[in-house]
Amino acid sequence: MELEAALRDQVGQAVGRPFPQAPIQKLKGDASNRSYYRVGKPPESWVVMVMPPDATKKSEEASKGEPPKELPFVNVHRYLEKLGVRVPRILRYDEPAGMMVLEDLTDLTFEAALEGGKNQQALYGRAVELLARLRVQAERNADPECLAFTRSFDEDLYDWELHHFREWGLEAWSGKKPTDAERAELDRTFREIARTLAAAPRGFTHRDYQSRNIMVKDGELVVIDFQDALQGPRQYDLVALLRDSYVELDRNFVDQMLDRYIQAFHEAGGERIEPGPFKDFFDLLTIQRKLKDAGRFEFINRVKGNPGFLVSIPASLRYVKAAFVRRPELRPLQDLIARYVPELAA
Repeated sequence: MELEAALRDQVGQAVGRPFPQAPIQKLKGDASNRSYYRVGKPPESWVVMVMPPDATKKSEEASKGEPPKELPFVNVHRYLEKLGVRVPRILRYDEPAGMMVLEDLTDLTFEAALEGGKNQQALYGRAVELLARLRVQAERNADPECLAFTRSFDEDLYDWELHHFREWGLEAWSGKKPTDAERAELDRTFREIARTLAAAPRGFTHRDYQSRNIMVKDGELVVIDFQDALQGPRQYDLVALLRDSYVELDRNFVDQMLDRYIQAFHEAGGERIEPGPFKDFFDLLTIQRKLKDAGRFEFINRVKGNPGFLVSIPASLRYVKAAFVRRPELRPLQDLIARYVPELAA
């Protein structure tokens, strides 16, 4: 009851009038260490984000540097608003209490709005074009005050993520450890992949731009969960969206959307992107990202006690397998991993 009173009080202070009897509903928070509560009933409702005491600490996933001095959500939110990206409105942030009052975006995620695929072309087209405009704007308007410009996908981070898969998606999942010779081969190949990916030019990257992190409100696409933004290659957010573990898309459609991104990027910024190399890099990045996702889902199950993402491991592995076909030089790596993860066998 104490928490409920605090939630109602936060909303009351945010909107300037009390809500002593407002109903409270706890919302699903996925893998986040934050909790979300809806206070009131739509259309007169708000969402209160409740953060742990160490909310300004570094990301749970490997990152370098000191913990940020400002809440990353607030910091990156300010930058995206400045670029004209639709993000949830912040009505109040009570830092000492660890609570933030946000506009209620309702429950319609991009994933839910797909309606069985009837409007897939239109929705994905809008999401891809939004991403292209955001990237062009961000490349023109770098901001050293925004945390996303102080951290990046470097060689060590890519490598850490691949070994996160080795630890949780290969070893923990199979219950076996690679031999010393296999481990040496994994170390070498993972480092080569990480080096190749890290050599690409970097810019503002959401990091998890996928169907559950885009909301649809009054016909608008609203971007959420951007607090881990950093510097990465142009293809990274496209892999998150078009190789989404929650909504599987066939390759022909993915190619259409990649072409649409390239066209939108040219229209917004004037630069022409060569499709062939762009898509080749997309496939290499797919292997890295989706291996990491598969391992991460097992980590969340075993370490955080949340098995809800296990259902998304097969889709992640199917994406990896398809990308291996398009990057035949990595066949030795595929064969090695498939000894422990047979779903990836050629």
